Amino acid sequence: MIQHLTSFPVLLPMLAAVILLMPPCGKSIAIRRVASVVLSIITFLASLALLLKVQVDGTQVYAIGDWSAPFGIVLVADPLSTLLACLTALLGIVCVLYACAGDDDKGSFFHPLVHFLVLGVNGAFLTGDAFNLFVFFEVLLIASYSLLMHGGDKKNTRAALQYVIMNLVGSAVFLIALGILYGVLGTLNMADMAQKVALLQGDDVYLAKIGGLLLLVVFALKGALLPLHLWLPNTYATAMPIVAALFAIMTKVGVYSMMRVYTLIFGDEAGELSHMAQSWLWWLALATIAMGTIGVIASKDLRKLAANLVIVSVGTLVALVAVQTVEASSAAIYYLVHSTLVTAALFILADLIGRQRGNVADRITAGPPLTQPRLLGVCFLIAGIAVIGMPPLSGFIGKVWLLKATLNAEYTFVFWPLYLLASLAILIGVSKAGSTVFWHHQVQATENIGQERVHPAQLVALIILISGAPLMSFFAGPLSEYAIDAATQLHDFNHNIKVILSGGQ
Repeated sequence: MIQHLTSFPVLLPMLAAVILLMPPCGKSIAIRRVASVVLSIITFLASLALLLKVQVDGTQVYAIGDWSAPFGIVLVADPLSTLLACLTALLGIVCVLYACAGDDDKGSFFHPLVHFLVLGVNGAFLTGDAFNLFVFFEVLLIASYSLLMHGGDKKNTRAALQYVIMNLVGSAVFLIALGILYGVLGTLNMADMAQKVALLQGDDVYLAKIGGLLLLVVFALKGALLPLHLWLPNTYATAMPIVAALFAIMTKVGVYSMMRVYTLIFGDEAGELSHMAQSWLWWLALATIAMGTIGVIASKDLRKLAANLVIVSVGTLVALVAVQTVEASSAAIYYLVHSTLVTAALFILADLIGRQRGNVADRITAGPPLTQPRLLGVCFLIAGIAVIGMPPLSGFIGKVWLLKATLNAEYTFVFWPLYLLASLAILIGVSKAGSTVFWHHQVQATENIGQERVHPAQLVALIILISGAPLMSFFAGPLSEYAIDAATQLHDFNHNIKVILSGGQ
């Protein structure tokens, strides 16, 4: 079985989703909940086992149907892809565990849809083929469409419709881009494309550039990069909070795709097309950080605040991708994990706070006191310190690392002032939100005050996410080494080509 381990992060969620649709799981909510949690843990353990195997034996290449690259479909497990697969599986555990408190019963097929979403995200991280990246994008998007509608109302439906339309357009552009690149290169295996793109001449160079820039449009849409970010705040703010917490990893799929495509295919060895997207990425990233920061300051509720923080994190990551160095990529990897965990935690906190404030919900305004102010206050403080980037938590380490990595970059004179001002603005916005929610009370507004206490399953899910920031700080040494190793392999062109095309031999 060990030879098939690379396929497990994709195969196990698919099997889990099918099992949860069949009797007795399909008929009994109690059995379905237990089975979903157990199957999520199994997926995480398999992903973790794959990560450890990659650490010991190096990059693993799994040829589906034993058809080797570039003719067959391959899954490529390297330090970066396995780390993100573990992160996705962990979010899957948190999501199903939190939903067991009752959110899963507000609509149909919640648990199978979560596992299908994990399947699509893990597949996108592990695939070594551009067309199958499109396929896994569609799998995760179809699951996300349904999850957005789970327990929704009219406002939720409107935001979901915008999300669906935008992503359908993105899928069409994705197919057009792949058609152009296949017509020019004759392959969609990423390693094979990287070899052939440097050999292009004449009009083929311009056609490949068109295809590559169309991919940038697609990845910018998936990652919520300005100006294609407008769908995200309303979509994430109106989705069920635990769904929004799971979606925190979805924007990272777009960023990851940029890292892969514009480092391997259009990177240093791409000839005339080398770093063709770099200047675009810089300015789009800077504009995204600025717009996300404005959104944080202007947010009127905690869920919209968390959604705009996701946009800021995307802009920060894309700025690091644009630098195209090992140090910048390693900082991006560390920051990616940190930002995913902390924004997911903020979505859950917004939900728990809203449940205890009655009609005021999670709006950033004076309202009734919380039922459990100490518990939620401490958790919000930890998440706030982490997302702002203050010591001693992981946000501070990530911020210092990314500032150091961009010190000699082309647009440092713009990025540093903008990012530091954005950090100050986020500090003000998050502090204002926390002080208003926890300290400004309207005791007289007692009607319909929520007395709901945090369910044990919700508490465990919250602790898993909140503990990420202090643990990433405590284990910063080994995590930094891992991130540097992952980034080094990401930028090692010859190693990637040799390993993938030789089947990992």
